[in-house]
Amino acid sequence: MLRAFLLPIGLFAAALAGCGSGAAAANDNKPLPALTGRVVDGADLLPPKDEARLADRLAALEKSTSDQLVVVTLPSLDGEPIEAFALRAGRGWGIGRKGVNNGVLLIVAPLEKRVRIEVGSGLEGLLTDEKAWFIIRDQILPRFQQGAYEQGIDAGVNRLIQLLEQDKRRPQPWPKEKAA
Repeated sequence: MLRAFLLPIGLFAAALAGCGSGAAAANDNKPLPALTGRVVDGADLLPPKDEARLADRLAALEKSTSDQLVVVTLPSLDGEPIEAFALRAGRGWGIGRKGVNNGVLLIVAPLEKRVRIEVGSGLEGLLTDEKAWFIIRDQILPRFQQGAYEQGIDAGVNRLIQLLEQDKRRPQPWPKEKAA
């Protein structure tokens, strides 16, 4: 029984390992899914009500901090390493403010049993690889192993939001729009 739990953890741990630029370059021409909002649930893991609630929370985070957190679920990685997909999506979608690089992607590929938290360079001091791994290990994986994907995503997002809201090095919030 323990071995059945260790295998997915080992697979998820492998998903956190860094990827070489060759892997990313080989997949640069693959089309990205459409960025339809702050939640891109291509794997249909979230009921519509939960997806809408999550999107509202991510919008509130962005409004209060300017940090952009996007949740992506994929029906399949189609053989692409999750690290390569994460880099392509972050860059291709332009997650995070330009020049500040304060974007975060939470990516879930249930078919391949992969999860990744990809962090823009502007947040790397706050959200280290170690913290990302602990969020995946302690918040997300235990729920995924019980088949509770929506609860795992929610728990991971809760912890990410807590960390992002604690950032004392924050750039200035979005400028207020001028009245026309």
